Amino acid sequence: MNEMAHQDLVAFFLRTGVMLAAALLCGQLMRRVHQPRVLGELVAGIFLGPTVFGALFPRLSAALLPASSSVIAAQDIMLQIGMLFFLFVAGLEVNLPHLRRNSRAVILTSVAGITIPFALGAAAVLLFPRLWGPQATTSGITFVLFIGAALSISALPVIARIFMDLNLLNQPIGGIVLAAATVNDLIGWALFTVVLGQFVPASASHGIGVTLLLLVLFTITVLALGRYVGGPILHWLRRTLAWPSGFISVTAVLILLGAAIAEGIGIHAIFGAFLVGVALGQVVEKENEAHDVIYQFAVSFFAPLYFVSVGLKADFAANFDVGLVLFVLAVATVGKIAGSSLGARLGGMSGREALAIGVGMNARGAMEMILATVALDYGIIDERLFVALVTMALVTSFLSGPILPRLLARPQP
Repeated sequence: MNEMAHQDLVAFFLRTGVMLAAALLCGQLMRRVHQPRVLGELVAGIFLGPTVFGALFPRLSAALLPASSSVIAAQDIMLQIGMLFFLFVAGLEVNLPHLRRNSRAVILTSVAGITIPFALGAAAVLLFPRLWGPQATTSGITFVLFIGAALSISALPVIARIFMDLNLLNQPIGGIVLAAATVNDLIGWALFTVVLGQFVPASASHGIGVTLLLLVLFTITVLALGRYVGGPILHWLRRTLAWPSGFISVTAVLILLGAAIAEGIGIHAIFGAFLVGVALGQVVEKENEAHDVIYQFAVSFFAPLYFVSVGLKADFAANFDVGLVLFVLAVATVGKIAGSSLGARLGGMSGREALAIGVGMNARGAMEMILATVALDYGIIDERLFVALVTMALVTSFLSGPILPRLLARPQP
């Protein structure tokens, strides 16, 4: 038994090291072509998994990526914790004061950018249920709501990075996109957690109405604590604890506590971690120096492992349904760009700026991959739809970066 435990420990370390090395290599390659690292990390997982390396060199793949049940179980726990820290970091990116600037454009962009792709996705399921797989007919309205949420969500971290690279964060268009993406993420993830609750046996008895009520109360409570209590407590902790190690430990406790409470009341743990990040992200001063330490560790260790694991989850070649991929990509892209652009135009932006906002909001990136992975783990979707959603996230993120400079470089009419 001890020998088996020793072998599993060696296998766990080897598997983790190989995944990190591949993520680092492919992530750096993506940076060289001015793309987010997360895309390279996903590509690394696809290459290492059954799609490429596992198919061409199955024995070598099994040796480098041991997959015994105990190793996979241990890594799954680590990845679950890693996902919480990554969602916390994504929450830190949310800037609630942005919502007060250009409020008309922000509200219209976010509302149209959610409702139109949501409605288009829901209609696509109702009109073509067989295309989406057996879950579309067996899960009924819950699956319809999931697809609506999946196709309406954006990726705030990816959008922020794209606009940062283009030096647009301090421009009005950058502020509007980030604020609209903030609202989009909050509503999208809230809706997803409500839908997810219907697939989890422990929380299915709540029903959508009760789950939604608990979600609203939990959100208000966490944000209110962050707004009115967080500042004084964090200042006291800064004077009392070792800095920054003590504060980092307290932050980790809050992340896990928020995740535990969210999971306990029938909301997925990831939303609890995300909300804790949103609440703490509003506290200024030097506490954010400690947040930077957590940010660096989350994006350098946890996030690469998680997104490599996404690529390992399925055989992208065997489950690549061209028709479904193109359909999902078309519905998601048309809905998001049309909705966000329409909202921005009604909010007073020029036609070219409105289109640029729509293209920026269309980047799905890491958030869509996390959503697809959680949905696959809970049996909401099959591997075909998982591959289609991840491919859509890849393509939309790839296209946003190159297209935006071309839209904004031309003179305004």
